[in-house]
Amino acid sequence: MNKLKIILSKVLNISIDKINDFSSSDNIETWDSFNNLMLISELEKEFNIKFTIEEVTNIKSVKDIKKILIKYGVYKDD
Repeated sequence: MNKLKIILSKVLNISIDKINDFSSSDNIETWDSFNNLMLISELEKEFNIKFTIEEVTNIKSVKDIKKILIKYGVYKDD
């Protein structure tokens, strides 16, 4: 199973099957500012990377997260 979806599901407390590229704070009630920070922390830990401030502020959806992880070479889109 996809590590990214597992992290999103755990941090946002939602079912994995509800997660897609267009999932965002606009359509996931639990994706608030606090959980966004938790999400960043979990992703950094899991993928052994460090997001820049610019990257963090530009994350608006799962698709944005995937682009950043691909850039770091730690994620292959499914």
